[in-house]
Amino acid sequence: MSNKQLWVLANGDAPWEKRKALVTTALESGADVVVVNGGETKKVKELGTIKVASPGENADIRLFNSLTELKGAKAKNRALLKTIENKSDEEEIAKASSAAFVIVSAANWKVIPLENLIAQLTGRTKIIMEVSSLDDAKLALGTLEIGADGIMVNDMKMIKKARETIDEVSNPDVSIEEAKVISIKPVGMGDRICVDTCSIFEKGEGMLLGSQGSSLFLVHSENVESPYVAARPFRVNAGPVHAYVLMPDGKTRYLSELASGDEVLAVNSKGKTRRLVVGRIKTEKRPMILVEAESKGRKLKTILQNAETIRLVGKNGKPLSVPSLMEGDEVLVHMEDTGRHFGVAVKESITEK
Repeated sequence: MSNKQLWVLANGDAPWEKRKALVTTALESGADVVVVNGGETKKVKELGTIKVASPGENADIRLFNSLTELKGAKAKNRALLKTIENKSDEEEIAKASSAAFVIVSAANWKVIPLENLIAQLTGRTKIIMEVSSLDDAKLALGTLEIGADGIMVNDMKMIKKARETIDEVSNPDVSIEEAKVISIKPVGMGDRICVDTCSIFEKGEGMLLGSQGSSLFLVHSENVESPYVAARPFRVNAGPVHAYVLMPDGKTRYLSELASGDEVLAVNSKGKTRRLVVGRIKTEKRPMILVEAESKGRKLKTILQNAETIRLVGKNGKPLSVPSLMEGDEVLVHMEDTGRHFGVAVKESITEK
């Protein structure tokens, strides 16, 4: 799963006070980088924390307009900002593999130049494409099934929509299927982890977790009202410290490895995903229960806290409380054909029991 970037172009001849609105909207929309004139980095930093690209020497990313200037500079994070007007411009950009970024603009934007740059620069430098519409944004982000590493916009109305488009592209669906519960068994006490995020989970949404890296259960968030305790709509009561959790990059991590500021993957009953930021991790000793299920001849296992507020997701997308689970109930899971080594899917014989 990729993480595309959003850049906001806020440079030019207009007075700073007029362009400042672009910067503040970029900050509010979660943009990754804002582009301003030389000498304006401090003004941006006074408004909030965001990376600044500028010709100025104190910028986080220093911009250059020609390959010759870029190669002669000693700046660590260098970027070439270039408009494609002809084939020679494209060829010059393709030679900028030593840059951290190439920012490409084109008055008469065509797919072919971007395809050529992706083919020549992917894995060597990041490509940021200036776009003027959401259709162009989707095209740039998906060209050659790889896409540009990010898009740049300079229209106030487009910033938030561009962020939504990037989130949609960066968070592809995961496969969800049904598994039949075959066993529920209390297993004693364990160290249980709650994942509290900086966002509110939606109904039918939770995280993919389990005791086997290739077979994960959809564990519902605590956004369901209960007569026993107030809802915690920002929380997934996830499981014991050893459990795997599917991350936004497609890898798994142990719950015990998560910390404040990490990104985790929220998943709903249809397999739609989005990235959420961890606010805190809470670990406590709690009674645990082992849930086993079966799908297509494969057995899946997970351990969860034995409490009525912990829920899996049923085949109808509705939450099922763990203490009320019965053999024969169908729950939603994510399964892969590969095993995992250090969280990465690998094609080798791995058995987990």
